[in-house]
Amino acid sequence: MRYIEPHGHMVSRTTDDYEKMVLAGCAAVCEPAFWAGFDRSGVEGFYDYFCQLTDYEPKRAARFGLPHYCWLCINPKESEDVLLAAGVLEIIPQFMDRPNVLGIGEIGLNKNTRNEIQILERHIDLAARHDQLILVHTPHLEDKFKGTRLILDALQADKRINPGRVIIDHCEEHTIEMVLDAGFWAGITLYPESKTTPARAVDMYELYGQQNIWLNSACDWGKSDPLAVPKTALEMRRRGHSTETIDKLIFQNPARFMSQNPRFQLK
Repeated sequence: MRYIEPHGHMVSRTTDDYEKMVLAGCAAVCEPAFWAGFDRSGVEGFYDYFCQLTDYEPKRAARFGLPHYCWLCINPKESEDVLLAAGVLEIIPQFMDRPNVLGIGEIGLNKNTRNEIQILERHIDLAARHDQLILVHTPHLEDKFKGTRLILDALQADKRINPGRVIIDHCEEHTIEMVLDAGFWAGITLYPESKTTPARAVDMYELYGQQNIWLNSACDWGKSDPLAVPKTALEMRRRGHSTETIDKLIFQNPARFMSQNPRFQLK
């Protein structure tokens, strides 16, 4: 089957994962900027990271015939440091014209603090001023519902933002409906410990339909699976969903969203 991995942190994965993804039918991988597992000490670390996302990693993926795209931001966890975040926001425009950059992300909230909200709003402004797509991280576990509501409020307060150009990721059963009802795209993340299982993801798809929904693995340095999307497609097949339906959810939907940026091209 063909599919797109729209949210994978490949800088933390091995080349074996690239090979396995291609063998499973992956047609493209998209990598949002994220927390590296430790707090970076300065803007220079983010500069190097953005160079890695826009130069080195596309070359590594290309060795396996896999197009690599990315998103840029300072992640919600590190945005608690407002001075650091302000410095990182200043350098992001230097990278926006790189050929694999799709937009701003993954922005959002971690613990729903005032500092995080301030930097979220500045990211939204940056995206609006530069006409960029947006990819949003919603908080984990007990902070998710409140955080998702705060994120929606921030996005809707900026009248320049078109909800159809924003994907709000890590949606779960208690947040997906509010995201879709507001006109945004909803991402369902297949992560074994803090997000959803394949069975739960397919349950949500069956409840809310496949319009403006994508699946992703968010594979990173933690316990995660870069093949979570095709494995969920097998769960859909087991339940009797057609090949056409599966293809729309795991390939056509992410392609439709990301093709709003003309840089996103599939061979």
